[in-house]
Amino acid sequence: MCSARGCRAAAVWALRWNNPRLHTPERRKTWLACPEHRTSLGDFLDARGFLREVAALPGSHTLEA
Repeated sequence: MCSARGCRAAAVWALRWNNPRLHTPERRKTWLACPEHRTSLGDFLDARGFLREVAALPGSHTLEA
């Protein structure tokens, strides 16, 4: 399920992040995102310098050719 507040859509993206002030460099936390919220959640994390990686969830339609 998408991590955006109030969203109940299926997640297809994993936004992997960490806060360098709190976490070791190798630690990753994950927010899940539906297609509609992938950009807004990613922009929020990126603006703070937290976003490390965005990957399609295994089994999601984003992996289909």
